[in-house]
Amino acid sequence: MTDVLIPGSRDVRGTLEEPTDEPRAVVVACPPHPQQGGSRSDPRLVAVSDALTEAGIACLRFDYGSWDEGHSEREDVRNAVRWARDEYDEVDADGLPVGVFGYSFGASLALLASADTDPDAVAVLAPTARLDDDLNALKTLGGLEAPVHVLYGERDTTVDWEPVVERARERGDETTALAGDHFFLGKHDEIATTVRSFFERTLLEVA
Repeated sequence: MTDVLIPGSRDVRGTLEEPTDEPRAVVVACPPHPQQGGSRSDPRLVAVSDALTEAGIACLRFDYGSWDEGHSEREDVRNAVRWARDEYDEVDADGLPVGVFGYSFGASLALLASADTDPDAVAVLAPTARLDDDLNALKTLGGLEAPVHVLYGERDTTVDWEPVVERARERGDETTALAGDHFFLGKHDEIATTVRSFFERTLLEVA
């Protein structure tokens, strides 16, 4: 476990978890809404991080900078992805594959930031279709070239996930329904296993 200061104009700090051997890929994990207690210590992010490191994939979990209604937070995600890509440039001549994972607010930001950072794969848990008029995750999803996996709770009434799932299916992306609400109590292991499997297929098989 390594503490990381993400370069940029804002105070963005993260925790980098690495496998025992040299990582074969890296995933940036975006936390849920910071004004509702979301942080890099979110148990869903930690479960995913643990599963990824077991698979040989490094994981960077981070906290957003000061609250800016999602706008500067999107840039925080971009900077975290850029840092992860640059950090492992020397590990492989072509750099390591980079994935992005996000939960809730972080899921929408993961989609939004991916439009500018071109990750190799994106997995999102409980994304909402739009954070603001100019933070439209649904519209952004339609233009992404990377494979996407959308996980959602069948009883989730907290976020507007239905349009995102529908668009993902239209694109031919993977979707996974979970028997639960927005908080996925008792589902953390299932989430971690599903996300790990997706990134193993999309990042490691092309590494």
